[in-house]
Amino acid sequence: MLYKGSCHCGKIAFQFKAELTGAVRCNCSICSRKGALLCAIPHGSLTVLAWGDDLGTYTFGNHAMAHRFCRTCGIHPFAEDVREGDERSAYVNLNCVADIEPSTLPIFDFDGRSL
Repeated sequence: MLYKGSCHCGKIAFQFKAELTGAVRCNCSICSRKGALLCAIPHGSLTVLAWGDDLGTYTFGNHAMAHRFCRTCGIHPFAEDVREGDERSAYVNLNCVADIEPSTLPIFDFDGRSL
């Protein structure tokens, strides 16, 4: 199914194709603070529709993930695996996706603190 989402102010807009069977709650230091419920998808399934200079990037630790955020409203709509190749993933914050209620999905806990 095709889903569309955005940051709060709408300057960062995206769409992706996926079958949502659940949401992932990561307990790493950034995900737990921002309260994200994530959906992991192949990177090629994510299309960023609008971004301009408003799309910021934050990395930490081993810099394996590019956490994307809107420089205007501060919302973190998705993150991207920075590896090269076909195995690359994107992690969409389901709280930023229109027409779904993430809390109605099964939630799977991921121990990101241990990475």
